This record gives sequence, C-alpha cells and structure tokens, in this order.
Amino acid sequence: MLEMLFATLILLAGLVGIAQLIPTSILLDQKSRLNSGSLVFAQRELEQMMQQPLATTPPPQFVDAIGNVCSLGDPSQPGAPEGSPVLTINNQAMINFGASTVPGYNFSYTDPNDPYAVTYDVRWAVITQVNGSATTSRRIILGVRQLGGNDYVPPVTLDSMVEK
Repeated sequence: MLEMLFATLILLAGLVGIAQLIPTSILLDQKSRLNSGSLVFAQRELEQMMQQPLATTPPPQFVDAIGNVCSLGDPSQPGAPEGSPVLTINNQAMINFGASTVPGYNFSYTDPNDPYAVTYDVRWAVITQVNGSATTSRRIILGVRQLGGNDYVPPVTLDSMVEK
C-alpha cells in the first residue's frame, strides 16, 4: 500500500511538471510564428524589388503585389544611399527604425488573414551604381519590424544586390 502511494505521488509530480510545459510551449510556438512571419514578408518584398529592371530614368518605381508604390533609388545619385536611413552594426547594414520615414521608401501592412492582426513596418534603402548612362547594379537593404503585440520581436533586415 505504501509503495502504491509513493508511485502515485511520483506520477502526479511528473504530470504536474508536464502540464506546466504546455503553456510555455504554446507561447514559444506563437513567438516563433511571429518571428518567421516578418522574415517571410521581408523575403517576399525583396524578391519583388530584385525582379525590377535596372532602369536609368529617375525615379524607378513599381507597384508591389499588395498595391504599394515602391521607389528603387535615383540613378543620377550613384553610390549614395537613397531612402530610409541605414545603420552599420558589426559591419552589417540595418535599417534605422528610430528615424523618420521617407516617402516612397516605406509602408505599413496588416495581413487581413492573420488572426493576430500583426502590422508590419516595411522600410528600405537603395544604392545604385552606374557606368556612364547605364545602371549596372542596385543594392537593396530592406527592413521589416512588427508593430503592436505584447512582446518585442526584433526587426528583420535583408541586404541583397542585383547586377547586369
């Protein structure tokens, strides 16, 4: 009888420990989903920007898949960053979300299908290189951060270049 009591207490302690892990697991899953949401959104926007032709007529712009007019730098200002301010931290370019927004180089987006109604603050900078009158490359530094919510989610910055 005493052995049954000890076995029951040990089993009960194990079940209580497992039950306490369930809310933690749910919270970590939600944070992971929010983190990956910013990255996926940033990758989708950057891919659309990279697919645009290297235009020489300023200002090159396009309308993205969700209807935002996006500027892609000014070829008459080669080598100069255009758009949102950029910080360099540990030799890595990052969008400065503490600075004011620059028209044509930012937008906010709330996914209508997201049950948490997460809003994304999207900003980018473009550095254009030219050879004579032809644009030869475009470097795009794109940052996405989430606005609102209960927890801090670090911003995502992607840096890529397209060349002729």
